[in-house]
Amino acid sequence: MIRLIAVLLCAAVAGPSNAMDDKDLFLWLEEIDSERSLDWAREQNERSEDLLRSHSDFEAIHQRNLDILTADDRIAFPSLMGGEVYNFWRDANHVRGIWRRTELEAYRGGTPDWDVILDIDRLAEEEDRNWIWAGSGCRYPDYDRCLIGLSIGGADASYRREFDLVERRFVDDGFNLPESKSRVAWRDRDSVFFGPAFEDEQMTDSGYPRQVRIWRRGTAHAESELVYEGERGDVAVSGIRIWDRDDYFDLIVRVPDFFSRHYYFYREGESHRLKVPTDANISAILDGQAVIELRSDWQLGEQHFRQGSLLAGPVETLLDDLPQLEVLYAPGERSSVVSVRSTHGALVVGLIDNVISRLVRFTHDDEGWHMSPLAAPEMGTIGIISTDDRSDRFFYTFTGFLTPTSLYEADALADSHTLLRSEPARFDAEGMSVEQHEAVSADGERIPYFLVTPRGFEANGRNPTLIGAYGGFEVARRPGYSALIGSAWLERGGVYVLANIRGGGEFGPRWHQAALRENRQRAFDDLIAVAENLIEREITSPDHLGIRGGSNGGLLTGAVMVQRPDLFGAVISQVPLLDMRRYHLLLAGASWMAEYGNPDDPDDWAFISRYSPYQNLDPEADYPTAFVTTSTRDDRVHPGHARKFVARMLEQGHDVLYFENIEGGHGGAANLKQSAYIEALIYSYLHLKLKDGEKSLLPDD
Repeated sequence: MIRLIAVLLCAAVAGPSNAMDDKDLFLWLEEIDSERSLDWAREQNERSEDLLRSHSDFEAIHQRNLDILTADDRIAFPSLMGGEVYNFWRDANHVRGIWRRTELEAYRGGTPDWDVILDIDRLAEEEDRNWIWAGSGCRYPDYDRCLIGLSIGGADASYRREFDLVERRFVDDGFNLPESKSRVAWRDRDSVFFGPAFEDEQMTDSGYPRQVRIWRRGTAHAESELVYEGERGDVAVSGIRIWDRDDYFDLIVRVPDFFSRHYYFYREGESHRLKVPTDANISAILDGQAVIELRSDWQLGEQHFRQGSLLAGPVETLLDDLPQLEVLYAPGERSSVVSVRSTHGALVVGLIDNVISRLVRFTHDDEGWHMSPLAAPEMGTIGIISTDDRSDRFFYTFTGFLTPTSLYEADALADSHTLLRSEPARFDAEGMSVEQHEAVSADGERIPYFLVTPRGFEANGRNPTLIGAYGGFEVARRPGYSALIGSAWLERGGVYVLANIRGGGEFGPRWHQAALRENRQRAFDDLIAVAENLIEREITSPDHLGIRGGSNGGLLTGAVMVQRPDLFGAVISQVPLLDMRRYHLLLAGASWMAEYGNPDDPDDWAFISRYSPYQNLDPEADYPTAFVTTSTRDDRVHPGHARKFVARMLEQGHDVLYFENIEGGHGGAANLKQSAYIEALIYSYLHLKLKDGEKSLLPDD
């Protein structure tokens, strides 16, 4: 339910003596905004940009990226609120974006008359701030006031400002907060749950709030009432009000680690712990019934519930030692629950079976719960976009590698769905094909992957091939239409592969847990197995094979490059974790120790040290010329990871390219123009390395 990631101000400690020099020579690159660090980053940028912009295809790819990302005929994805359709939109004329709404009937008609509520470009100009939209939370059930998030340059930390939807203005004396990772959520018209993150004693080691307070209108936030306080070592705590039609439940959620939750029922000034497993998620409440996702087996009295199951039972009974629960869905070996959403009278649940999507509906009455399949397109990826709290209407998308995204309106109870609109094809898919294959990993596990081939494809071992993978935090990577991959890579003769490696959520919690902590190497082995399988089948060869990953995926590609440089001709590591000796001391790192382990624990460091890319760089190795990207304003994964890794590679005499966007947050780019440019650099690099066959990209000094 809650995945919180936060910031911890970095502290200088020595590097590990068993893997590198006792002193980290590049610790100064962790100084995010120092002139020395920024000068180094700008120098690296200039060197990389000069090379990549000179590629013959750069300008064409860049312009095509801009055309795609800012196209007026993109789908304006709907968010249902109070029976109306809301949308946040960015294009060439609205670089920062506009928040707007329209009537449902007008939206259905295809040419809605949008009513612009807030123009972020105009606001940034008027207030002379580099505002980036950071979302909104509006007050149920009237939806007359919203808490608007605005960040500087795309950082996770943001300002929160109360906005009057009726009068179209910010409320000067409302629930307004300066820049921080504080949390604020509506309770009623005149109070909010508030978690401050301004002072050290208010925050966890991960930099998120460790307190839940009730802040009442007309008072200063410093005067808010403390109702719960977590531990310093927690990831975060927060308070939320969940509405169930006209009823509501106030919950306090303590997050001891990334995959654990303690739920408390808050009423009449007291908190009561709910008796659910610490690694279970409460996904929804409908008709007084809490819907629970299990991440591990649960023995409850004489009942045994399997890992990955979806359960439901009365909220009140969760206070008992033996709550009343029934199984809504129990997964098979290769299936899992990926989304749970509620409408006015039903649960809409997204399932995947061998990475293929389907939808089911659950309804509740006096006789219990009832499941029915929902009509939806097959053999693709379904994503639930928005549900309605005043009807059983919901919107979902359907997409595939070669199938442009389509938007459907559906009714969960009537089991009807209507195609509203489809995006036009952004690349010519004639002659292209999609297949699903499996590779066998080092321990014998079967690892599925999708293979997308261009027209005229022949298995001759010379095809430029790019593997995309993530492999962490139970995130499922599924087929989807990427106009940029299609136009910049597939149309130009490239092969694309999506690897469903362990650490992800494609097959539920077990698939994720198989690569946790001391088993992290399995994710790397899985990617290596896919690469070797592609080479064995003569899809490609090492000189023509590249890998790309971001964040945890950047750790993945960095680790695999260090372990098997012989397999790859190109490696892209974006906003990555790379120094696993210090990751827990940098920004949000402390919140991820449940995923990777604690480097300060000698037992944990024993397995982390074996793969940490920064510590395992070898001056004698023959690495491919990697391309590492990050953002100065990324306040989730510290840019020092990327900076230090590149600096150490250069010190050891390796070819490496680097680009640091001076703003952009963890997404790497703050607006569509920046996204178009960075993607053009990346695909120019891939064509140079994998298609043109350039061994070394950097001139001799």
